[in-house]
Amino acid sequence: LPLMIGMDAEWGLSMRLDSTFKFPWAMTVGAVQDTELVYNMGLEMGKQCKRLGVHINFAPVADVNSNPNNPVIGFRAYGENPKDVAAHVEAAVKGMEKQSVLTSIKHFPGHGDTDVDSHLELPIVNNTYAQINAIDFFPFRSGIRAGASSVMIGHLNVPALDPSGTPSSLSALTIQKYLIGELGFKGLI
Repeated sequence: LPLMIGMDAEWGLSMRLDSTFKFPWAMTVGAVQDTELVYNMGLEMGKQCKRLGVHINFAPVADVNSNPNNPVIGFRAYGENPKDVAAHVEAAVKGMEKQSVLTSIKHFPGHGDTDVDSHLELPIVNNTYAQINAIDFFPFRSGIRAGASSVMIGHLNVPALDPSGTPSSLSALTIQKYLIGELGFKGLI
């Protein structure tokens, strides 16, 4: 069987490889209101991934940067307005998927309102379901409608979605009830 090659290339191949073109960080792109430019950037990122033999790009970030003390999302997010983030996620997904490069929107259910790095600790998101639904789910809904092939689950403790304390990355409740059930995602998780 052939290998499926994946790469975390949120701002292009240069995120992992030197001597390649570096696209702007999502925060910079988020300041651009013309989502056609974001779509074209997604097309070009997809083209470069495809040329290198990368089948899935673990991008774009669909998190809303709602906590200024967040040590890990910040410049990786398109912004702090859920509607603007959703429009940018949709455009980026459509551009990369048009090049037959699979996308993975991340970090479900939303890593924007944390104040610790999930690579080092388990962040707790103490928002209510209503807040999560209105803010964090919004860009994921948009990315799913745009045709995202995959959703990456964040390693987060979200009591409003799973009161057991199970991290969302391991929570059947969070994945099945909210991502599959409520948001209707049918792709790779």
